[in-house]
Amino acid sequence: MSFVENRKLQSEILKKEYIARVSIDCVIFGFHDASIKVLLLKFKDSESWMLPGGYMKATENIDVAAERILYERTDVKNIFLNQFKVFGETDRTKNFSLDIGRVISIGYYALVDYTIVNHPIVDNFSDDCKWIDIENPPPLLMDHLNILNSALATIRQQINFKPIGLNLLPESFTMPELQCLYEIILNKKINRGSFYRKMMKYNILDKLPETRKGGAHKAPNLYKFNRERYYEALEYGFKEVW
Repeated sequence: MSFVENRKLQSEILKKEYIARVSIDCVIFGFHDASIKVLLLKFKDSESWMLPGGYMKATENIDVAAERILYERTDVKNIFLNQFKVFGETDRTKNFSLDIGRVISIGYYALVDYTIVNHPIVDNFSDDCKWIDIENPPPLLMDHLNILNSALATIRQQINFKPIGLNLLPESFTMPELQCLYEIILNKKINRGSFYRKMMKYNILDKLPETRKGGAHKAPNLYKFNRERYYEALEYGFKEVW
């Protein structure tokens, strides 16, 4: 059976269990080597890539479907997910090689610890699945570049009044590492002293008794997020902006 024939057979099966014409696309971000990565799938027998996604089951709530799709790609549960936009342009699938008709997509972005997603999962319709730097994405199918850029714009807007980093950084981290994350997301430099004062004023960090060992310079202090205050700030937001 050819790939196209197999795809048609799968489509018939999916129609019985899933809601047709409504999909969920997940923009999964990770932080590694001082850069933001996005998890992408390489479409089978193609040079184009796409965001991880799938259809929603008839018995699923939308958030549950997004969590399932994310788990199928990363094998990780309890990941921060945020629905940010619905994409329903009539021509959004026009450059897709298969005739799937008009599909409305619900966009979610996810923030994950890069280190715990060691082996992204490839499905029957993909040749590869890997982390790629957001500064240099490959050609993306349909309107997935627009979805990716929209997710980035949403995070850059929300970072002005909500915390970020709990799902991207390891359990303990230095202030320069946190500042580096903010600078990459905001795409601008931040004064070190100003950043430190703001982060401490937000009262979402706990300073640890130990320091980061190694290196020729003074060992930097280590911090971790205070989860209770972090989630409170995530719900109610900050009063200051960057």
